[in-house]
Order: sequence, then structure tokens, then C-alpha cells
Amino acid sequence: MVTEEGLLMPHSPWRWLRGAVVAVCALWPALAGGAAARPVVLLTLDGAVSPATADYMVRGIRRAADKGAGLVILQVDTPGGLDTSMRSVIKEILASPVPVAVFVGPSGARAASAGTFILYASHVAAMAPGTNLGAATPVPIGMPQPGKQPAGAEKEKGDVKKGKAKADEAPEGAMGRKQVHDAAAYIRSLAQLRGRNAEWGERAVREAVSLSAEDALTMNVADLLAQDVKDLLVKLHGRKVTVQGVERVLETQDAEVLAVEPDWRSRLLAVIANPSVALILMMLGIYGLILEMMNPGFVVPGVIGGICLLLALYALQLLPVNYAGLGLILLGMAFIVAEAFLPSFGALGIGGVIALAIGAVILIDPEAGAEYSVSLPFVAAMTAIGGGIVFFTVLFALKARKRPVVSGREQMIGSVGEVLEDLESEGWAQVEGERWWVASVSPLRRGQKVTVVGVTGLTLRVEA
Repeated sequence: MVTEEGLLMPHSPWRWLRGAVVAVCALWPALAGGAAARPVVLLTLDGAVSPATADYMVRGIRRAADKGAGLVILQVDTPGGLDTSMRSVIKEILASPVPVAVFVGPSGARAASAGTFILYASHVAAMAPGTNLGAATPVPIGMPQPGKQPAGAEKEKGDVKKGKAKADEAPEGAMGRKQVHDAAAYIRSLAQLRGRNAEWGERAVREAVSLSAEDALTMNVADLLAQDVKDLLVKLHGRKVTVQGVERVLETQDAEVLAVEPDWRSRLLAVIANPSVALILMMLGIYGLILEMMNPGFVVPGVIGGICLLLALYALQLLPVNYAGLGLILLGMAFIVAEAFLPSFGALGIGGVIALAIGAVILIDPEAGAEYSVSLPFVAAMTAIGGGIVFFTVLFALKARKRPVVSGREQMIGSVGEVLEDLESEGWAQVEGERWWVASVSPLRRGQKVTVVGVTGLTLRVEA
């Protein structure tokens, strides 16, 4: 029954139902808070920032968002890498709906050059004791001129703050200064976005300075120190981060860690994106196709050459290629091939070897990092192989000139045959396995051996 005040009577069965609903509502925040934390995705960058590693990291961050992860940890140990690859990773971090924590570790690791930019872009910057970061000055492959400092290095403090170059710096360093100013502005914008030390970030670009983990924490470059990933998860629990303008609280105390390893695609990209490997693949591809054209139907050289050439073209599309260098390489290989078909006794071949060597040296764009240059020992070995091919091609051509003629009218002169019938001046004889009408100035008997001394039309002139 219900009283006049609208309340349930003490003995009404509805009283217990209402109590259960109230209890569930009261305990709901606690129950929700005690639910299992969302998983944490762990990505590992161990080596240079390349198109392969950038592809791995970008796809890993996107996969974490698709899985509903609560956090992405990017464990970094890198000497730097390509500017374009670095920027693609940073763009993905900035656009990610999942917070990204960069952890420089384990102890002894570093986040140099491009790694420093990636750390500045992260929502949380963590480092293990015994690690370091910095040295973020853009470094071209070309060797510096004697007595000159790289663009942006050794600047006075006032010049660093104002972004001015020294008045007596050589004008040919304009490209270097442009790269340094662009990189300095980029890292400053990242520092302002994440509330980190912008002044030191700019110094890392302009002066190539570095910091230890402890100093980075003191100077507001890193947010915290952690011994390992497990310790990092404990220290991140309850920390507030801003993701796409929305403040979020990290719940990592008991979160499951899902380590995402590079798949076969990323590993394949890492191999073929090496400039030396790409160059080898291109040479194997062209030589394979040439062998197939010289021996139609052999199949194997054509199949291997086609696969290698396609892989090389894909790798060169990923790499920062200097197209003048690529053109010289192709021209050099064309000259070497032409030497085989149109023997010039070394003129085409030697020119091809020289073009191949110069093209290999300047193949990679100077704006790329030094870790993407083609090593000089490899260029020397490749040049030696090309020179060997030219040498043997010329040698075979010279030997071929000394060989006797094996076809045509000239080949018949001096051949030995046998007379098939008695003849006074003309008759049949067998020469080189064929029946020929022969003429002789003296009578010949059947079975007598004769030598061809001339050819007149389809008649052989012979003598005993």
C-alpha cells in the first residue's frame, strides 16, 4: 500500500527494489573506476628514422587508435634520420586521438637529431637514467669546406636568440642557414605546443648541444625519469595530458602492454630502403634483363632482373634521391651495355664506369642525413666490378678479331674437300660436308683430296 505522502510502506516489496537501484547508482563510479584499464601499445624505434621505421610507427599509432588503446609508448634509441620521415611521424603523433609517450630507453640509449624532435612532439617525454638527447642540427652529406663551420654552429648567444647569422659567414652557406632556421622554428613550435623548454630546443638545432636525462628533467625538456617501461606505466598513472584540446587522465597502473613488432612489410622496407641495397638491386635488375635479351627463353635472368628492378625503383622512390646522380648511373650502365654490343675497345665502357662512380657518390640528396649516404668502399667495389666487366668485354672483342672467319666466302678458302668423281676440269666434290661444283686446272681422280683456292659464284676453284 501507499500512504498519502506517496512513500512505500515498510513491508512493501518495492522497497527492496528501490534500495538496490540506489545502491547501484551510488557505487557506479567506483565500479567504473575499477574496470580494467585500456591496453597500452608499445612501439620500438631502434635505429635511424627511415621511410621503413616511419611507416612502422605511423601504422602502429593508427592501429592503437583502432584498438581503443589508452596510451602509445614509443621506446626510442636513434641517432637521427631523414627529415621527411621524422615529420611524417610527428604529424601522426599530433593528429593521434591516443596520447603518445616517448620513452628514451633503455639506459645507454639516445634520442639524437630527429629523435629530439619526436620527443618534443610527444604528449609525455620520458627518459631512462643514462640516456641523452640533442644534437639536432641538420647535417648535409657533403663534406664541409676546410676552415669553415657548419651553418648554424658556433653562433653567439645574441645571434641565437635573434636568429641572425654572422656577418662574415660565406654566402654559399645560405642553404645550410635556411635549413637550420626552418628546423629551429619547427622545434620551437613543438615546444610551445607541449609546454617544454623552447630555448634549449632551439640551441639543440643551432648549436648541436646535448643533454643527459637528469639535466633534461631539470631544464623542462623531459617530463619524468623511469627505469623501464613497467616503471614508466606506474609513474604515468593518474597523469593528466591534453589530447586534441581535451584533457585526459591516464590509467596505466594495471594496463596490459601490447608490444607491436615490425611486420614483414616494415622489415622488407628497412632492407631495400638502404641506398647501397637499392643500387645493387637496380644493377642486378638491368643486368638480368640484358642477359635475358641476349639469351631469349632462358627465363631465369629475366624473372630475377624484373623483380630486382621493380624493388629498386620502389626503394629509390622512398629515398631522397638526387636525380642527377640517378641519371648518371643509368647512363653509365647504358654505356657499359653498349660496349658489349658495339665494341669501341674501351671508350664507351670506361666512360660508363666513370659515370657510374660519380652517380653513385651523388645519388642521395645532400639534404638527407649522413646515414643515408652511399659508402665510398661500396662505390669503389661497384666501380671495380663495372671496370672488370668492361675489361673482359674488350678482351673478348680483341680475341674475336684474331679468330678465323667461320662463315661466308672467306671461310671456304683453304677448306679441304674430297672429289666425288673423276674429272678433267669440272665436277662434284664434297667440301665442309656439302656437295659443291668445283673447277680445277688439272685432272683429278675420285677420292682425291683437294684444297679450295677461290670462289666464283657457286663454283669452287680447287687444286690437288
